[in-house]
Amino acid sequence: DEYSSTIKDDGNRQQRFAPYSANSGFYFVRSNDRSKVLFRSMMYAGDLIFAARSHQQVLIQLLSEHNSLSGLRVKVLSRDDSEFPSGYHYNMRKDYMKQMVRGDKTPYMFHMCWTLNREDKVAYMKQMGMWYLKDNCVGRKAASLGDINTACCSAEPIIECAYKDKASIIPCKDSPQKDKGSPSFW
Repeated sequence: DEYSSTIKDDGNRQQRFAPYSANSGFYFVRSNDRSKVLFRSMMYAGDLIFAARSHQQVLIQLLSEHNSLSGLRVKVLSRDDSEFPSGYHYNMRKDYMKQMVRGDKTPYMFHMCWTLNREDKVAYMKQMGMWYLKDNCVGRKAASLGDINTACCSAEPIIECAYKDKASIIPCKDSPQKDKGSPSFW
């Protein structure tokens, strides 16, 4: 029997994210009748999303409800899964990030959740050598770029230091500190 949805564990253990602690920014959904009903319900839940100020909280609630009502099968990837790390690892698991920098861990994908804003996400990804989008393409419409692969995609990672206390693929000792009182990653 197949899972209708595979979702990464967010790492957050607040009660409002129970029972799945699912990350609504990284998931795979199989197209079937059960998942279509789930996401139709999600579309109709705009008022709940607005009230909760969290689509994540509402999605988890609906996953649980549809599991009970229709047998929707949900697989949650472990928070500690090394193939699909997240901002939880970046911000809370310095040991994992050191293993990644050494090449002992090679994830398939890295979802930078647990991060305040887009600017920090980009800065952290650049620091880790996981950013390939050229600056001249940021904020521009694809239609205005011509051959988007040539114009926007770098063959090599774009590496820039931003903060000395955040994980980085290269030493960023001369960069400013992000979190007051945090030691240098290196």
